[in-house]
Amino acid sequence: MTMPFSSVLVANRGEIARRVILACREAGLRSIAVYSDADADAPYVALADAAVHLGPTPAAESYLSVERLLAAAAASDADAVHPGYGFLSERADFARAVVDAGLVFIGPTADVMDQMGRKDRARAIAERAGVPVMPQFAVHGDTADVPDDAYPVLVKAAAGGGGKGMHVVRDAGGLPAALRTARREAASAFGDDTLLVERYVEAGRHVEVQVFGDRHGHVVHLFERDCSVQRRHQKVVEEAPALGLPDELRRTLHASSVALCREVGYTGAGTVEFLVADGEAWFLEMNTRLQVEHPVTEEVTGLDLVQWQLLVAAGEALPLTQDEITCAGHAMEVRVYAEDPYAGFLPQAGDVVGVAWPLDARVETDLGPGAEISTAYDPMLGKIVVSGTDREDARRRMLDALDDTGVFGVTTNVGFVRRLVASDAFAAGEVHTAWLDGDAAADVLTPPSPPEDAARAAARLWARHELAGDDDPFGRLDGWRSGGDPAPTRIALVDDTGHLWSFGLDPHEIEGAAALAIVDRDRITIAWQGQPWTLETPDPMRGGHRRGAATDADLVSPMPGTVLRVDVAEGETVVLGQQLGVVEAMKMELALTAPYDGVVSHVGVATGDQVPIRHLLFTVDPA
Repeated sequence: MTMPFSSVLVANRGEIARRVILACREAGLRSIAVYSDADADAPYVALADAAVHLGPTPAAESYLSVERLLAAAAASDADAVHPGYGFLSERADFARAVVDAGLVFIGPTADVMDQMGRKDRARAIAERAGVPVMPQFAVHGDTADVPDDAYPVLVKAAAGGGGKGMHVVRDAGGLPAALRTARREAASAFGDDTLLVERYVEAGRHVEVQVFGDRHGHVVHLFERDCSVQRRHQKVVEEAPALGLPDELRRTLHASSVALCREVGYTGAGTVEFLVADGEAWFLEMNTRLQVEHPVTEEVTGLDLVQWQLLVAAGEALPLTQDEITCAGHAMEVRVYAEDPYAGFLPQAGDVVGVAWPLDARVETDLGPGAEISTAYDPMLGKIVVSGTDREDARRRMLDALDDTGVFGVTTNVGFVRRLVASDAFAAGEVHTAWLDGDAAADVLTPPSPPEDAARAAARLWARHELAGDDDPFGRLDGWRSGGDPAPTRIALVDDTGHLWSFGLDPHEIEGAAALAIVDRDRITIAWQGQPWTLETPDPMRGGHRRGAATDADLVSPMPGTVLRVDVAEGETVVLGQQLGVVEAMKMELALTAPYDGVVSHVGVATGDQVPIRHLLFTVDPA
């Protein structure tokens, strides 16, 4: 076929930019990457046929600047724009500006994005198309027409997504405050404070249907995905197809999604999201773009969704009819985030000093050793995707893949996700959207202690490292002696909790040592089942750890970010729970509060400061 465009500007970054660049290469199209100061050395930039610098690191001055992106397209002679996901991908004004500039926008029309991008308008369209919707209650300022027996309810922003402006309210007393807070958040995040109040389902599942439409009136579904494992209303694990749906309900989801697309005249890739519980389903929203989790659909259908996007944007008909699209096996995806699951999923930052990805899995990432992870962008570092003959086969393959994954230098969720996928509840398919917020997931969310197997593996590698670096036969640790078998090598290491591990290792254990690890001077960091453990040689002068720790009086930043507020001064008397200041990173605000009644003896920051993780913010001396 002859494409009406030959050069595609990829208006995004990271792994999705890499994915689109590779698809363009396969289609014989020229790809143009864009990058901010932070991404100048990113692998995807070098992968593209050309690259244009957008501007400084802040997204508002680079990836969110319509003016700069259009200028980049003009400077590089691009004649089409692929928005990826995130940033401007669902902004109708961007799609409209691209078309007004004489370029092809690889996505739905701006008018359709306008209609489906707002939850209130999308709901009205869904009702017209006969799609089941959640019961809703009229909002009047700081109140809503919610009967006492209708709680709990969900307050959410009509114009937004990603959990912003979203609050669960369990009784009438909490409704006014929730409406005020959600309205303020919605106005700040989306410039629109319109709110919706709907019935809230406690233990629902998030099931979404992949759809595609072309300019010839054809609409198809590519089956469904289950994305019920979420934290802060954002997905962690996705799989296809959804487990255990009754056939009739599954058909309803597929038919409703196609009907919705026909009603609005949808073209390109999209996702229709539903809440499923007790054999019923209710429309949530439509995402008018490619989803992060699209690879699981590709795995079970054998199709390339990015190639389909290019074809539809070129005016071609969909390559297959509904009857020709099949779903085989089961696929699973986990998202690798730079965050601390055991500290409220707070975003993390730092330099990646080493990374290992599994060889027997599909890995979507643009992360490599030496990468600097900042809080300027979304904390997702990549995705690991596996497929199997059935769900249990895919689950076991995922466990193997996570065992072969190690990210060093920055805290990630890999070990947490490995424990999650290994849990009985996940294996049985008993998870739902609120599972990680409840007591049932307590074991998964409890910080693990170093297992003996991990400590022994670290000791083996440490011994091997020491042997490799010592040429003195009388100083070696290999247990050689002039008569008899070699003596066991004794290795002692201290873990992060202060526990002393001591092992006597035979030579064959040392020679056969293998694991994902990094050795740095007097310490070793080993990735064991995805979780990194740092152990070090004992300090004979201290009898344990070489590193000091903050005192109880010190309040350090639990995440790298920006200081939004400093509410106290040195010498000020404070009481337990009093707010001292606020740190923000990746659109998450965290208040630092006094740990007890006392006096502020030290303030280590000012409003506007950029602080690294564990930076000393305040010291409070007890009264």
